[in-house]
Amino acid sequence: MSLYIDVIVDISVSRLDRIFQYRVPEKLEPEIIVGRQVQVPFGKGNRQVQGFIVGVGHEASYDEKKMKDVLAVDDDAPAAQGQLIALAEWIRLHYGSTMVQALKTVLPVRRHVREVRHVEYVLADKAAAEELLQKSRQNKRDKARVRLLEALLREGRLPKETVTEILQISPATLKAVLKSSAMREESSQIYRNPVRQRLGGWKETILNDEQRRAVEEIWQQGMTCRMNWRQEKAVHLLHGITGSGKTEVYMALMERVLDEGRQVIVLIPEISLTLQTVSRFYERFGSCIAIMNSRLSEGERYDQYMRAMRGDASIMIGPRSALFTPFDRLGMIIIDEEHEAAYKSETTPRYHARETAIARAEMAGAMVVLGSATPSVVSYTSALEGQYSLHRLTHRAKEGSLLPEVQVVDLREEFRMKNRGILSRPLREAMEVCLNRGEQMMLFINRRGYAGFVSCRSCGYVMTCGHCDVSLTAHHYGILKCHYCGYETRMPERCPSCGSPYIAGFGVGTQKVEAFVKTEFPQARVLRMDRDTTSGKDDMSKILQTFADGGADILIGTQMIVKGHDFSNVTLVGVLAADLSMFSGDYLSSERTFQLLTQAAGRAGRGSRPGKVIIQTYQPEHYCITTAAAQDYEGFYQQEIQFRRMMRYPPAAQMQMLLAEGADDGRTEAAVRKLKEMAEAADFKNVEMIGPSKANVSRAKDMYRYVLYMKHEDEKELIRIRDFMEGYLAWSDQFSDIYFTFDYNPIVSV
Repeated sequence: MSLYIDVIVDISVSRLDRIFQYRVPEKLEPEIIVGRQVQVPFGKGNRQVQGFIVGVGHEASYDEKKMKDVLAVDDDAPAAQGQLIALAEWIRLHYGSTMVQALKTVLPVRRHVREVRHVEYVLADKAAAEELLQKSRQNKRDKARVRLLEALLREGRLPKETVTEILQISPATLKAVLKSSAMREESSQIYRNPVRQRLGGWKETILNDEQRRAVEEIWQQGMTCRMNWRQEKAVHLLHGITGSGKTEVYMALMERVLDEGRQVIVLIPEISLTLQTVSRFYERFGSCIAIMNSRLSEGERYDQYMRAMRGDASIMIGPRSALFTPFDRLGMIIIDEEHEAAYKSETTPRYHARETAIARAEMAGAMVVLGSATPSVVSYTSALEGQYSLHRLTHRAKEGSLLPEVQVVDLREEFRMKNRGILSRPLREAMEVCLNRGEQMMLFINRRGYAGFVSCRSCGYVMTCGHCDVSLTAHHYGILKCHYCGYETRMPERCPSCGSPYIAGFGVGTQKVEAFVKTEFPQARVLRMDRDTTSGKDDMSKILQTFADGGADILIGTQMIVKGHDFSNVTLVGVLAADLSMFSGDYLSSERTFQLLTQAAGRAGRGSRPGKVIIQTYQPEHYCITTAAAQDYEGFYQQEIQFRRMMRYPPAAQMQMLLAEGADDGRTEAAVRKLKEMAEAADFKNVEMIGPSKANVSRAKDMYRYVLYMKHEDEKELIRIRDFMEGYLAWSDQFSDIYFTFDYNPIVSV
């Protein structure tokens, strides 16, 4: 049976959507691997061009008599682009998408941006220049040429800006002098640098015992894993408390990788890509760093990508998209704050950067380092089960710096004491003390994951689904819904627990807090950081820099103020509403709350002065609150994993979500129900299916949305049921007007 391959020729942006098929001669069949480089005849002249294999099969897509044969297969391992194409194939199989969608993810379409070049005019032949100058002085119309030659003989070289703007030399005069042997033009590309300033020169840090041990263990195991990636632990989880110096460990490892002539990708959540964070790397590694994030200009992004592609940069720092940097000597991938939801793509293919990084590292023979003070439950389980190597940092790196004192304030008690304001009495008193001492504070509003949950201000009771153990979401007309199983009930007039009439949707905004604080503390200098105040390109960096320089006493904001920032004068952190993410309507709400509270608490007391954290909550007894207050990750994990096992949520079981979107409400629901019934009738053992139910956002852009959840212990069984459903949809046009999306282990409710 003949073997055929799908090939992308000359990986260029304009041809991303075009795949060509070739026949494989029998002698080359053993060498065929997706992602490998091949030589093929192309076009009418059959010129030999380079291509990359993106698919393999035994079925010809058109007349075999007209098909051309592959000429040669490169013996070497896939190069950077070949690896990325192989990674696209892995993404397609693992997360479900078309090959074109996966290719556009790993090889994103990049508009060509004009290069910025530095041009200088250089004295090439002094004698010829002097001779030309003498002739030019004899002609009154050659005054401009005389100015140019005199300046050139005096300076030796002249920037183009000097020649055109100061000497006022026209293009015609330049062209005439360049034709002679007196002067030549030199041109070099200037890369637009997104790091506009430095916070000070790098000072060598002496690692403490814990940091040194982590570096040595990771490096030694990493060297071994290159010999046998599959059998050795090539993924390392660095679990370090806030302020323990994880970044110093990263940089020590990066230096060793660079010394070997290899390259590094550092992933940082987009929200943390601020000047303060990036500068720590930039100050140590300088110009070998390239940076990628959504706030860069089109020109800056283009220049950073080209520097990496041309080998002018050996470190790429950026959000999850930086994972697809075209490095061909990749030695390490670091994922900082690995627990962040930002590492999961919100568009098809819905890949997770952690799993995708591991897949790419295996292809490149590289190691992966995951770092967090609050690791995801999934990653920590993998470490405990021996799939990852676990390394711990249990002490703060800065001498004399200790974890802050944490106080939990019960807002139910504040309510009973007739305090209806935003600030509890303990927090208000602590703020006064902090201001009197000339110290700084941060007020954190925990809005992440807020989905309109309903709670009682008197007793703290939250309306939850009895079938899924997640909070019910408030909708119009007084309806409460569960977006996992579809359960609905009406909004009660009184609290079912205590009978209080004070039951309603829960929420508070940053602007309201800012106005309240300014009224209560008119002498304080207040900064607010949220989406409204950081819409400009450099707004976030400016606010953080102002705060770091002591230009404000109080910084108010959402989760963006608690991500990786290090302010030595901050001694107080107030968490105004810890409950907001605790009841976000999905199974990850407790994990997110614990992580956010622990990260927020970690901002206090990072200098020599002790810190204090005050957490305001209606649920002081909840385990994610008590363990965050105690900075007890192990205690949180043990309780959370019990909940996951009981409800069969990841990592206790794997989960897949099918999202259907259609213009007709009834047809969209019927389509999901039909797929569910077909899967139930087929041979899919022990797959638990929940739904269909309306999505969290049940209608968007005039499209109705329904979800179906599938759970099973084996990921392969979920992939099999996905392929079964996709196969039916490809074969039948019954639901051609409905758009279907599969999401493996979704991390938010849609």
